[in-house]
Amino acid sequence: MTNSFWTPVRLSIEIASVAALSVIILGLFFGKLMAHRNFKGKIVIDTIFLLPLVLPPTVVGFLLIICFGRNSPAGQWIEWMFHQPVMFTWWAAVMASTVVAFPLMYQSARTGFEGVDHDIEDAARVDGANEFRLLIHISIPLALKSIIAGAILSFARALGEFGATFMFAGNIPGRTQTIPTAIYVALDSGNMELAWLWVATIIVISFLMLIGVHFIKY
Repeated sequence: MTNSFWTPVRLSIEIASVAALSVIILGLFFGKLMAHRNFKGKIVIDTIFLLPLVLPPTVVGFLLIICFGRNSPAGQWIEWMFHQPVMFTWWAAVMASTVVAFPLMYQSARTGFEGVDHDIEDAARVDGANEFRLLIHISIPLALKSIIAGAILSFARALGEFGATFMFAGNIPGRTQTIPTAIYVALDSGNMELAWLWVATIIVISFLMLIGVHFIKY
C-alpha cells in the first residue's frame, strides 16, 4: 500500500516541477516579448499561446501524438537522437503537462510585464542597462507578484493534468502513472480507499497552492 500510494505522488510532483520550470522560462520569455510590442498578427499568436487553456486535454494529447509520435519528423529525430521514442516516457508526461500549463504562466507574466512603468524601463536604458539586465533587475522584480502567482497556478495545473498525459505518456506504473491517472485506475478497479487517498492528497496540495496565490496577490 505504501509504495503503490507514494509512487504516483512522487512522479506527479517531479513531472509538475520540471513542467513548471519549463513554463516559467517560456512564460517569462514570451510574456516579455508580447507585453509591449504591437505587430501584425499579434492577436493570432496570443490566441495560439492561450489555446491549450480552452482546448479539451484529449485534443492536446492528440496534437502531441501527431507532432511528436513515431511517424512525425520531430518524433523520428528524437528517436534517432535518444534511441527511443518520446511517447510513453517520463518526458512525454512533462511535455504534456508543460503544454497545458503554459497559458497560465504566459498570461500572468504578460499581465505583470504590461503593468511595469515604461518610464522606469526607459530610464534604466538611458543609464546603460542592456535588455537582459533590464529584465533581471527591473522588469521581473516589478512584475514579481504576477510571476509567482503564475508559477504556482502552472504547477497546480501540471499536477492535475490527466487527458493529454494519458494519451501521450500512457499510464505505466512507476514511470508515467501520475495521481490523476492512478485515481482513474483505482476507481475503475474498485479500490475506493486508494482512490480517496489520492483524491484527498491532490485536493490538499491544490488548496494550499491557491491559498498561496491569494496571499501573494492580496
